[in-house]
Amino acid sequence: MADWVKLLNEYSNKDLEQRKIWYSPVVEAYDRGRPSYPEMLIQRSIELANLAPDSKILEVGCGSGTATVDFAKLGYAIDAVEPNPEFCRVAQRNFAEFPQVKLYPQSFEEWQVQPETYQIVLAANAWHWIASDIKYVKAAKTLRAGGSLVLLWNMSLEPNYEIYQILNEVYQAHAPAIAPAYEGRDKQVEILSGLGKLVSDSGLFEAPVTELMPCERTYEVDRYLDLLSSYSPYVSLDPQVKEALLSGLRTTIEEKLNGEILLSNLAAVQVARKIEG
Repeated sequence: MADWVKLLNEYSNKDLEQRKIWYSPVVEAYDRGRPSYPEMLIQRSIELANLAPDSKILEVGCGSGTATVDFAKLGYAIDAVEPNPEFCRVAQRNFAEFPQVKLYPQSFEEWQVQPETYQIVLAANAWHWIASDIKYVKAAKTLRAGGSLVLLWNMSLEPNYEIYQILNEVYQAHAPAIAPAYEGRDKQVEILSGLGKLVSDSGLFEAPVTELMPCERTYEVDRYLDLLSSYSPYVSLDPQVKEALLSGLRTTIEEKLNGEILLSNLAAVQVARKIEG
């Protein structure tokens, strides 16, 4: 089994009550640090899923609302499901300008299916948190005929390999157990291909159409540390170890990289049509 599959299983196999509060200590850092999705990918998801202006969207695990806001700005009515109370608090703040967005403070597992209601079921960096034996069945039931599952992904943001090696010295000094392996573009393509296969293997959706977009972003040190803090390995890190690690990374970035860091990754959309019958 590939390492990334094992990692996905670790997320979805967590106890539901644990999953509900997993990000609670870092929701503000998550909101500040996580990247948005490229506008072009949002537009392509709309085109591939045949979204009409009056189409309804169900979003699973909206978090602080990063993707929700992108669709809400275009006028779409969205029912957003999010189990974490702290995320709901931040999401309500971010949804203030969008009365057509309704937030359901519950897990997708507990959410009552509304049969054949939505044109798309949307999940943005969230689908892996739900067990496969639940999510595909519920998504298919709630979709209208011709509806689609739309998965948005921002893969891990990474510096170039030279900078990665510089930062890796800090990890080896303070938290070698969570030192990230360098992925690079080829590995991220491989992971996305595997994620698409999981969708088609469900037997409820066609093989997804996948579109990729290489992205580059420059992060100031504060936002970069917020980004790292929002990743699961850092959430579960001993607080003293985490403080020492982030302090060491801050010093290195400020002294060797002029306080900012250029990051690259693949963003992707996967659109899979519901199989009828």
